[in-house]
Amino acid sequence: MEIMKSFINDIFEKLASEASRLARYKKKPTITSQEILTVVRLVLPSQLAKHVVSEGTKAVIKFASS
Repeated sequence: MEIMKSFINDIFEKLASEASRLARYKKKPTITSQEILTVVRLVLPSQLAKHVVSEGTKAVIKFASS
């Protein structure tokens, strides 16, 4: 279980750092969902990225409606 936790933390760290880099490139003060979406599509393999985008969209909709 520790290996999976480490893997998830590594992926999160990579996505967050790339999103931060993208926001700085665009001269934006915050990371928006658009930066996260772009980074997920760039960093993760195609099928995994599609699944992540789908699940992330569902989570945001559920959060916004509650």
